[in-house]
Amino acid sequence: MSKNRKEQSSNFVDYVKIFCASGDGGAGSIHFRREKHVAKGGPDGGDGGRGGHIILEADSQLWTLLHLKYQKHIKADHGKPGGKQRSTGKSGNDVVLKVPLGTVIKNAETGEQIFELTEQGEQKILAEGGQGGLGNWHFKNSTQQTPRFAQPGIEGKQDWYILELKLLADVGLVGFPNAGKSTLLSSITAAKPEIADYAFTTRQPKLGIVSYRDDRSFVMADIPGIIEGASEGKGLGHVFLRHIERNSLLLFLIPADSKDHLAEYNVLESELEKFNPELMHKERLVVVSKADMLDEELKEMIANTFPGDLPHLFISSVTNQNLDKLKDLLWMNLNNQNA
Repeated sequence: MSKNRKEQSSNFVDYVKIFCASGDGGAGSIHFRREKHVAKGGPDGGDGGRGGHIILEADSQLWTLLHLKYQKHIKADHGKPGGKQRSTGKSGNDVVLKVPLGTVIKNAETGEQIFELTEQGEQKILAEGGQGGLGNWHFKNSTQQTPRFAQPGIEGKQDWYILELKLLADVGLVGFPNAGKSTLLSSITAAKPEIADYAFTTRQPKLGIVSYRDDRSFVMADIPGIIEGASEGKGLGHVFLRHIERNSLLLFLIPADSKDHLAEYNVLESELEKFNPELMHKERLVVVSKADMLDEELKEMIANTFPGDLPHLFISSVTNQNLDKLKDLLWMNLNNQNA
């Protein structure tokens, strides 16, 4: 693998742990009115400013969390103290962190999901800045004409958070390592994933846009190969299984030279179910790749091994066999879901 390829492949980061500290609120002011001809001016200490928030914003131009990988500690400004004449202190500057669409935010200690961002421009406060303290003028009453105290600002919030990226794609390619997923992606999209004849060539998900008729398109994701036991942490698959959760349709890719096509499909399905049973409700299509190696008799034999209600198709990325038909099937399925 070339140096450039290594650098390129390391650009995809879908998991970061960051420490966020919002700003403290500014202290309320203890001040009394001092003017000419006013012998006993009352309290006029202003309120402290709000501490800065830590805000996350979804940005469709981003596809990785790489920019946050080395930015472990993020702190917002504190609010300024209140001033005289009931003037409120300046609020601390907010910190806005841009993240890709599909980012899920969790508490690092409990693992509890806090929120997720899926819409362009969507903003949510991760750590709210502390409220500014009240100035002494708030505490004047009939029995206390000159309060010599004010509220301190409320401390900001600080904690460790986990940001996980779940890719937003219409179609997810699911298959064992070296099943031909990267070859298919490069054949029907402009994506250029690394392709080689060994397992785990793909070490991070790849997205490609499939151009369809009349300037229409949909997004396909190549998920790194899943192996038996992936849901329990074996291989690379468990790291990337969460990306499949966002896909509208699952495309199971099984190579023509598989020893047992149905058994391979069953293992893939089982791993997905163990990881998240909700995945079983997604539409699916089985595609047998490298079909240029098969004659019609072998195709019929393989087709008969699959359940009758499971849609399947034979393709070849090398000869372009049935690639247009595959696009038609995918488009039809995606639009049926949106109907």
